[in-house]
Amino acid sequence: MGTDPFRTDPSGWMVRFAPLVRPGGAVLDLACGGGRHARLFLDRGHPVTAVDRDVAQARLAHGAELIEADLEDGSPWPLPGRRFAAVAVANYLWRPLFPALLATLEAGGILLIETFARGNEAFGRPRDPAHLLDRGELLRLIGDLTIVAYEDGILDGAKVVQRVCAVSGPGPAELPR
Repeated sequence: MGTDPFRTDPSGWMVRFAPLVRPGGAVLDLACGGGRHARLFLDRGHPVTAVDRDVAQARLAHGAELIEADLEDGSPWPLPGRRFAAVAVANYLWRPLFPALLATLEAGGILLIETFARGNEAFGRPRDPAHLLDRGELLRLIGDLTIVAYEDGILDGAKVVQRVCAVSGPGPAELPR
């Protein structure tokens, strides 16, 4: 359920909030798919760790640290003790990972998530409720992070998503427009 390996353009949500990531801070691209978000952050000068169960598809992530890991098979978290200035997740949902994701954020770290929500069944895949957020669920999953922006609804008339930009600790003083 990672990002589409054939898409090359980064999500507008990721582009909008990428400037909030600490300059030079390490970024984790979880379920990186083809590496489009790894490429976004690499091009912005960030070291990137890209994780997916099939990193061979991550052709856009050239220059990133690639870690092949099945995040859903019960194996230990592949990044124990590592901290990141940002964690980016697009089109992927595995609820049991949220405690590990939140623990990887450094103080002031940015969490960027955009994934599918209930109602997406009317537009296509995914349709399985296990891969669709309930109304407001993303806010509950991220706990006490400071919300910078949150959206929940139909995107481009083509899918239903929830997406959040949140900060570990106090929110940023200046937001990108």
